[in-house]
Amino acid sequence: MRLQNRIALVTGASSGIGAGIARQFAADGATVFVNYPGGPSDQADAVVKAIADAGGQAFAVAADVSKEDQVQAMFARIVQQCGTLHVLVNNAGLQQDAAFVDMSLAQWQRVIDVNLTGQFLCSREAAREFLRRGPQPDVARATGVILHTSSVHEVIPWAGHANYATSKGGIMQLMKSTAQELAPHKIRVNSIGPGAIKTPINTSAWSTPAAETALLKLIPYDRVGVTEDIAGLAAWLCCDEADYITGQTIFMDGGMTLYPGFATGG
Repeated sequence: MRLQNRIALVTGASSGIGAGIARQFAADGATVFVNYPGGPSDQADAVVKAIADAGGQAFAVAADVSKEDQVQAMFARIVQQCGTLHVLVNNAGLQQDAAFVDMSLAQWQRVIDVNLTGQFLCSREAAREFLRRGPQPDVARATGVILHTSSVHEVIPWAGHANYATSKGGIMQLMKSTAQELAPHKIRVNSIGPGAIKTPINTSAWSTPAAETALLKLIPYDRVGVTEDIAGLAAWLCCDEADYITGQTIFMDGGMTLYPGFATGG
């Protein structure tokens, strides 16, 4: 129960990596707010129910993270309901892929708005709450923890996905800059950089034997990751065992950032 008595918000938690992190956090003792962008709440409700069925506590909360007023309302609800927040996982993200010369401004802007601006807005509100509340040494060593879901594409260029890769590169500098600024207040900020993980956002890359075989050429460890891989690391990075880690991206990618094409001389 390494997250016992902590209140956590996981954005984009109605499916994929976010849902996996929410379930793991609840299993480790946290009360979890499962954010979804609005509209039908069926998927978020299913995550909340799975957590409750396993003996945990969770609540669904709607907010489009790219909208300042909705983010502020979400944080106000959490503080009103639970008194404070201890952990933020910035996980909400999307892709709108196109060749660079064909990419519309709307495609560029939507990905930047959700993937990068959304993480800024949520991080800012979390930091404000951590500073307002101050340390709670009986709950956690850190005053607060912010964890970003980034990607191997914060360092690996990705043709045909310029908006997505740019958003992840931006997350790297957002994470490092805020970690530097907030460290004196004992607020830790880190990122996880997933490689290929089996989630709904990339089903076509692994859903058939042929597609998975092609994908594995990019992964020296010779398997595609699953959400449980990321969830376990996220829980550890947010607990007291990782208290001396801040300003770091931990890549969890089966070796994708080792550039396997160079294993035979390039």
